[in-house]
Amino acid sequence: QVQLVESGGGLVQAGGSLRLSCVASGSIFRFNAMGWHRQAPGKEREMLAGITSGFTISYVDSVKGRFTISRDNAKNTVYLQMNSLTPEDTAVYYCYVGAFDGRRWTPAYWGQGTQVTVSS
Repeated sequence: QVQLVESGGGLVQAGGSLRLSCVASGSIFRFNAMGWHRQAPGKEREMLAGITSGFTISYVDSVKGRFTISRDNAKNTVYLQMNSLTPEDTAVYYCYVGAFDGRRWTPAYWGQGTQVTVSS
C-alpha cells in the first residue's frame, strides 16, 4: 500500500555532514506530512523534524540550527540535511508519512531505517 525507501546513512567524523533521503510511493495522497525520527541503542524513539505538503516545518530543540528538513512534492521525497554532527547523533534514522493537524504530528507508515554513526 505505502512504501518508504531510505538512503544516505553512513559513518562520518564529528563535525561532518550527511544528507538522508526517503522516497515514498503507493497510496500516500491522504497524508499531508513527512518527517524523521531516530532511535539510539537502548533509548526511545525521538521525534526530530516534520514537514507538511504546504511546507510547515517543525524541529526538536536539539537539532535546530544543525539539521534542515525539506521535501520535493513532485518526487514524494523528504530529505534531512545534517551538519555539525556529534557522537550523540549516532542512531538509526527513520522517515515516515502521516498527518499534521496543526498541533500534533502523527506517523502512519515508517521506512526501514538507515544507520548514522558519528565517530569522535
